[in-house]
Parts: sequence; structure tokens; C-alpha cells
Amino acid sequence: MPQASATLNVMIAAARKAARALARDFGEVENLQVSRKGPSDFVSTADLKAEKTLYEELSKARPGYGFVMEERGVVEGTDKSHRWLVDPLDGTTNFLHGIPHFAVSIGLEREGVLVAGVVYNVVRDELFWAEKGAGAYLNDRRLRVAARNDLRDALIATGAPFHGKPGHDVFLREVERVIAKTAGVRRWGAASLDLAYVAAGRFDAFWERNLSAWDIAAGAVLVREAGGVVTEPDGGDFMKTGAVLASNTALAPLIAQTLRGG
Repeated sequence: MPQASATLNVMIAAARKAARALARDFGEVENLQVSRKGPSDFVSTADLKAEKTLYEELSKARPGYGFVMEERGVVEGTDKSHRWLVDPLDGTTNFLHGIPHFAVSIGLEREGVLVAGVVYNVVRDELFWAEKGAGAYLNDRRLRVAARNDLRDALIATGAPFHGKPGHDVFLREVERVIAKTAGVRRWGAASLDLAYVAAGRFDAFWERNLSAWDIAAGAVLVREAGGVVTEPDGGDFMKTGAVLASNTALAPLIAQTLRGG
């Protein structure tokens, strides 16, 4: 494996430790205790255990760093320069239905800038990792975004709003426009992996709205370090609006124009 920084090694170790328990629970998914957290928004004992592991491991290794976590929310740290953005189980609905497509996602922000990311595909044992200025990797292989520049050849990933959440009308209009101009659209249910797949060149682009910071942080670092761009479709700050578009430099403006109806 290429040389990772001490901080990245901390992130990788924490992700792998949390993933071991997730893998065991996934093997017994029918026996999990599951509570309803909201419309189509589930939280499982596996999710909570994974978050507890990540919180403890990252806190032990980097005392004082703050957190933004799916279940715990914002945890202020004494070190105001750093904070972790953590999704312990991205793809919870897949997990609970026995679909082997979910991940542990850890991003690191320094002085408000995303500087490192780890996305671990638990079932496939694929470790995507990147650090600002040092490139993006899948296990020990350097990643580059796909080089396609014609929308007609492009395979695009997206995410649909859950039942009970806003944005269905916008999503349906956008997906209709994109389908009409591309080779196809996929909806796999785990934004961190969608972004990692863009970094790996498996998808040519990914867009989604109404995401949370922990959904985007790690994957955004991966795409950028793989030579791609990560923007907000309407020109804002994707970490604040939760709307993200990731692709290579050639396709990104074409997809943004298509989403707007152009």
C-alpha cells in the first residue's frame, strides 16, 4: 500500500474496526433489532455500534477533534481547527434488506477545508482513501476519474429522496433530463460509495440533493484527488446545501446544464 499519513492510518484503522462488527451483523441481518427513526429512515443496532466504535477510536487517537455524526449530531471539540464528519453505515436501507452495498465513511475537515477521506466498502473489502495533495487510492491502486467527455457514453449515478422528504418533483425532472442524454442512470443507495465509484472511474458522474455533510465529505476528497471536480449544481456550497455534482472536468458543466434543463 502507498504510504499514508499518520492521520489517514488512524482513519483507516477506525473504519476497519467498525466494519468488522458491521460484517458480523450483516450476516445475521434478519435478527437485528430495528427501530423506526422517521419515514423510510431506519436506525439499527449495527449503525449505533459502528458509530460508537468510530467515536471512541477517533477520539482516542486525536483527542479534542470535533465531530459531525449521523446519530450523535455535532460534538464540539477543544481543537476548533479539526472535525471528523462520520457516517458509520452509509446505505442503511441496503444493509437492512440484505443488499451487500454499504460503507463506513470518514471525512476530516481542517480549518473548514476537507483534507482527508476514507470510504470502506465492507462486503467487498474495498478501501477507498485520499488526502489533499497526495492522490486517491483503492487499496494500493492509484485512482483516476473516467476520461469520457461525451454525455452519450456516460453512466451517471444519483440518489432519490426518501419517502416523506422534499424534492421528489425536482428529482424526477432532473433524472428524466439526464436519462435522455446519457448511457444510463443508476441509483444504488449509498452516496459515499457513489462518489468513490466516480473517483475510481466506475461512474462518470454522480449528483444528488438534500444530502448531509457526512454523506459527502470523504467522497468529495476522493473525487478531487482522483482528478475530478465536486461542485454544487446551483453554484452554492455543497457542504452547506447538501446538493452535490461530481464528475470529470469535461462532463461536469454539461451535466449541470442538463440538470437545469439546458
